[in-house]
Amino acid sequence: MKKLLTGLALSSLMLGAMPTLAADYVIDKEGAHASINFKIQHLGYSWLTGRFNDFGGEFSYAADNPGASAITVNIDPSSIDSNHAERDKHLRGEDFLHVSEYPQAKFVSTSVTETDDGLGVVGDLTLHGVTKEITITAEKIGEGKDPWGGYRAGFSGTTELRLKDFGIDYDLGPAAQTVQMELHIEGVRQ
Repeated sequence: MKKLLTGLALSSLMLGAMPTLAADYVIDKEGAHASINFKIQHLGYSWLTGRFNDFGGEFSYAADNPGASAITVNIDPSSIDSNHAERDKHLRGEDFLHVSEYPQAKFVSTSVTETDDGLGVVGDLTLHGVTKEITITAEKIGEGKDPWGGYRAGFSGTTELRLKDFGIDYDLGPAAQTVQMELHIEGVRQ
């Protein structure tokens, strides 16, 4: 009996020292607690801002083991919204997103690392039929129980995309070669 108790104690100590497995979350898009926003300079005179209204995905995360984290986000590029119907029609067309040819965009992480500023999320972004590796600088906003009996975790992140890297070469002038992306993701633990 003494050997059994000693074995159980050692096992529990070893399990306690192991990193926690990442928990799985679904992005809370339906509750309007997530957004994918962008901004790009307009001729070097001002900023054009907008967002993608239709997206979803999931992520896994463990605070004590960020390297075990992963994220997948699916985006409907036809849901682009710059608060101007005619401009959105142009952005959906062949000059930019060409949504009839490329109806989906997707980000799949390949690694997550701790940095001095939070988290570095590296992954493959497929946009306009081109897949490129990008890095998102992210930070955890918080996590905990919600008022409805669930558990949530939230993050924000930024990255910058060169339009030509994704085959979008419409000339908007030298100040508009890149688009800045801002991501806000809140997930509900499954």
